[in-house]
Amino acid sequence: MDIPVLQTERLVLRGHEVADFEDFAAIWADQAVTDQIGVPVRDHAASWASFQRNAGSWALEGHGQWAVCLRETGELVGQTGFFRALRGHSVEFDRRPEAGWVLAARAQGRGIAVEAALAAHHWFDAHHGGPSVAQVGVGNAASCAVAERLGYVAYDRVEGRETGLILWRRQGV
Repeated sequence: MDIPVLQTERLVLRGHEVADFEDFAAIWADQAVTDQIGVPVRDHAASWASFQRNAGSWALEGHGQWAVCLRETGELVGQTGFFRALRGHSVEFDRRPEAGWVLAARAQGRGIAVEAALAAHHWFDAHHGGPSVAQVGVGNAASCAVAERLGYVAYDRVEGRETGLILWRRQGV
């Protein structure tokens, strides 16, 4: 499947390439990043498995995660998009596409997450529509603000890591 390329004012969202892997793995090895999401740091092997799942999601589901790259430099600074993680939070959560946005620490606080996730959601709404879900670590005010900006509503809290997780849902179009 050809993964669509999305462009915003500052960003290019494109399919991941093998050359992206080391930058991808570095993001997921940064505890400052993973603590905000409420998931554990990933070692190299776990990052590789996730990297491959991203590619498989596009092939199996027709949607997936894009590499978020700065338009000016091409630097990979994160990922955003949709996937199915089957986390076991609930049947309602697991049967819906899950939205996610993750940025390297150096790219946070500049509105990049909102810009990238809005582009991904516009594409998803146009091509798939329907409800989606997201999870955000309790205390991650920045990601909660992103979720709200995207139209998600918090509906539950579950245990995960030390802080717990807030579950969000969005009706979609």
